[in-house]
Amino acid sequence: MVLLSASYGRAQLLYFQKQRRLCNPTRIVCSSDGARRSEKGTRKKVLAVLPEAGEYARNPGHISCVENELGLREWLEERNCEFVVTADKDGEGSEMVRNLEDTDIIISTPFHPAYVTRELIEKAPNLKLSITAGIGSDHVDLNAASDFGLTVAEVTGSNTVSTAEQAVLCILSVVRNYPVAHRQIVAGHWNLAEASSTAYDLENKCIGVVGAGAIGRLVMQRLKGFDVGGMKYFDYKRLPEDAERDLGVTFADLDEVIATADVVTVHVPLSDKTRGLFDEKRLRSMKKGAFLVNVSRGAIVDRVAIVKALDDGHIAGYAGDVWDVQPAPKDHPWRTMKNHGMTAHVAGNTVDAQARYQQGTKDILDAWLSNRPFQDNFYIVREGELAPQYK
Repeated sequence: MVLLSASYGRAQLLYFQKQRRLCNPTRIVCSSDGARRSEKGTRKKVLAVLPEAGEYARNPGHISCVENELGLREWLEERNCEFVVTADKDGEGSEMVRNLEDTDIIISTPFHPAYVTRELIEKAPNLKLSITAGIGSDHVDLNAASDFGLTVAEVTGSNTVSTAEQAVLCILSVVRNYPVAHRQIVAGHWNLAEASSTAYDLENKCIGVVGAGAIGRLVMQRLKGFDVGGMKYFDYKRLPEDAERDLGVTFADLDEVIATADVVTVHVPLSDKTRGLFDEKRLRSMKKGAFLVNVSRGAIVDRVAIVKALDDGHIAGYAGDVWDVQPAPKDHPWRTMKNHGMTAHVAGNTVDAQARYQQGTKDILDAWLSNRPFQDNFYIVREGELAPQYK
């Protein structure tokens, strides 16, 4: 099969979708909104890629794991669906790859992402829908999804509060030098100078917010109560004047936001435009001694450049929960770099968030299996068109 280019005309896209329907006449139909769906009465295969939880699966609220199957098995089987759940997702011989060829719907999370590449989409002729249980669908090759007529959806809004709270936690953590203070106690030490000589108050510090979507706005709202010394933000779409006034923020271009802030916090999706956004040059344009927080996507920050900036002290601290590959390998340099407050990708995966994105996943599945469109802001790729934030 010939690979398609990232930019694909409407006529060619419809032709390709038609060919895929002809190849699978009993499995695929086109619904009223143009999306490819399974025929009623046929048994659909749903593949979920989730992490293993082991002993922690005993908490019934922790449903986003292989053991608890996102709470979907009984619900899906009642709807005549075959349901396969696995944590094994990487490599040609993985359970995910072996099952994908005849899968109709794949479900994954941003926390244990199933990397759905162009090559895998090409090899999965039945695949019609990719659902992100959570927010952020960059683990799917969205241009390939557009080319091949694959619908991509996510549960918009499901973990915005959870992620915003984590961002504030990360900001306070590095500004107050909490990681160093905590590690010395675990190691049996008691060194007041080590902990406090580079710890600061957040009050009166200038905050730079890169991205003013739902999460970015919640972060601004929460930081306002700390009496910070002003907040500047950048987004491709400026907020209304009344929203800026209520949040106490000022719009500025990206370079100004980064160059003037004591703390920069990042809240943009990963796309071709934002990959490597914080490279060597941009990190060096930050104030010496500034802090950087990233709870968006790891690949927005250059892996090597941030290590260098921390090592020579230009950046005072880096915190977040997102990595450029997940799970992060044991030898990933961010595990051992200076002055960091990194965790696994957990910000949007609280028990409360899991309940919200489980319900959103059910809503998407219910609409899809009933040949109905779901709510507009859940679509990331729809009829070959990417959502604005990924263009």
